[in-house]
Amino acid sequence: MQNQSQTTKVPGRILIVIFVAIILSLTAIMLATILIEDYPDVAWVLLIFGAIGAIMSGYTLLQLRQRVLRTKIETPPITTSLECKSCGTKSIREFKRGDYIFKEGEPCQKCQGKTLITAIYREVKEKEKELFPS
Repeated sequence: MQNQSQTTKVPGRILIVIFVAIILSLTAIMLATILIEDYPDVAWVLLIFGAIGAIMSGYTLLQLRQRVLRTKIETPPITTSLECKSCGTKSIREFKRGDYIFKEGEPCQKCQGKTLITAIYREVKEKEKELFPS
């Protein structure tokens, strides 16, 4: 089994709200360009609100994307432990689909006897702690 990295997902409702805000902001900007000759005061207000809304929505979208990229989770590899019934030799290999405890495994490398899966576990590596985190 490969070491897969998963990402946290942003809820769809948040993305919908952001895209609706972007669409409304762009609509306000387009409406401001249409009304600039007849109603310049209203057009400038629409232009300012549209620009602020588009900038804030775009910034929020970029920050969500950065947050998702920063929070990747590495899945530790799954390991299978085998023990020979005859000579007692223990070996470790990568987990294969269909493995379960007390299942007979491949023949022993030393005596060609039957091996038995005795444990299946994840190898969790401890992170080094920084003395002075920044």
